Amino acid sequence: QVQLVESGGGLVQAGGSLRLSCAASGRSSSTYVMGWFRQAPGKEREFVATMAWSAIYTATAEYADSVKGRFTISGDNAKNTVFLQMNSLKPEDTAVYYCAKSLSSRSTLRWAHEYEYWGQGTQVTVSS
Repeated sequence: QVQLVESGGGLVQAGGSLRLSCAASGRSSSTYVMGWFRQAPGKEREFVATMAWSAIYTATAEYADSVKGRFTISGDNAKNTVFLQMNSLKPEDTAVYYCAKSLSSRSTLRWAHEYEYWGQGTQVTVSS
């Protein structure tokens, strides 16, 4: 089993920045995929960013078009932590942000159902 705990959410003004963290514990692998998703009230959970790690290949990342150029996913393997740096935040970025992990893929994953493990979420609110 894998446990994921997000932190770093909060209230920020439009144009500001936040960095979310996702600490993983439990079962581990040198090859895995992490993802960030978000869900706004009344809307479906949507993809934000994903990164695939491998002992052989350089980590690769993908982003939703809505966050490309503003958000950056990164990781600290030694600390089993993944980050989502969010810059130039907009009110439409307001949502609960979830991190997710897959131990069964070598490639980036953009669909929620492809992930086996999920965190509890952290609220991000961007005021105008």
